Amino acid sequence: MSNNQKKNIAFGVAAIALFLALLDGWQYGFFTLLRFIVFASTAYVAWMAYEEQKEKWVWILGFVALLFNPFIPIHLTREIWLPIDFATGVALVVSVFLLKLNTKRIDN
Repeated sequence: MSNNQKKNIAFGVAAIALFLALLDGWQYGFFTLLRFIVFASTAYVAWMAYEEQKEKWVWILGFVALLFNPFIPIHLTREIWLPIDFATGVALVVSVFLLKLNTKRIDN
């Protein structure tokens, strides 16, 4: 699987979770899971961008990973998180098209 495909899957899963978070009625556990998903996805793709020396993307994705990190969470109200979740979801979908990673295959 190419790095681009891995990125698309990671961002797709994170974006779906972020858009689901916009719906009302979720328990706190869902938002903890959301933090893990977004953190892991953005940190993973930031690492891939780092390996390909795409410094701007490393900073952007690193910031998103820090914002959603589940280990030292940033506590904001639901009203503040809603637009952040929406904007981050849209940004991840747009990033699928803007961020191009090498398509070389890495077989382990």
